Amino acid sequence: MRKPFIAGNWKMHMTISEAEDLVREMLPGLEDVSSVEKAVCPPFVDLPVVADLLNGSDVKVGAQNMHWEEKGAYTGEISPLMLQGLCDYVIIGHSERRKYFGETDETVNLKVKSALAHGLIPIICVGENLQQNESGLTSEVVRSQVTADLAGLTPEQVSELVIAYEPIWAIGTGKAATPEYAEAVIRDDIRGTIAVLFGKEAADSVRIQYGGSTKASNIESFMSMPDIDGALVGGASLKAQEFVEMIRIAARTKSS
Repeated sequence: MRKPFIAGNWKMHMTISEAEDLVREMLPGLEDVSSVEKAVCPPFVDLPVVADLLNGSDVKVGAQNMHWEEKGAYTGEISPLMLQGLCDYVIIGHSERRKYFGETDETVNLKVKSALAHGLIPIICVGENLQQNESGLTSEVVRSQVTADLAGLTPEQVSELVIAYEPIWAIGTGKAATPEYAEAVIRDDIRGTIAVLFGKEAADSVRIQYGGSTKASNIESFMSMPDIDGALVGGASLKAQEFVEMIRIAARTKSS
């Protein structure tokens, strides 16, 4: 049984003081729900204060990116060694990183391997853009990303990581994919590809989130799908009460 997992990606929002206020506001509500795994992924500068506030709780912390090298002349980058002790998860290959910062499946694969080697659990983002979607290339694109991003891993490693299916045309646009559409991509193109490459046990074990304009008003419809194990939440995770409500709805939906 895969434990549902809702993670909030704060992106480039929240100063240190704002992050502290947000965590304090949402923490009591998050701790009330134990059947769903929860995580928040703040900007790097917020990680120490957020990690300190969440210490002793069951709410996990994630980073939004990392470099694959432990150290070196990579101005502006953060290494896996710098994240150890601060977070449990790290988002890798988000579409905004691919679009604005030139990340490729090759660099995503390097980061995934480095994260796993340093005890960090990757949340690997895959998904097609609008043109690819409208051209009927979704399956081809997503299967290719999964194959390249997971290259060289063992079935055991794949079982432990998280994948987030984020159709790029639905991120930050207010336009979510239908639950049925997301379910089909996750079931056939992501879980199906993993089954072929790493075996059915790994495919059945890996948790796969949906991301793209999820909020309290639509999370139930996504969580009711058998192959959708959670959500990678953007804007709604910056609103304490809405994020808590999403967790509660996810718990009710997956337990019914």
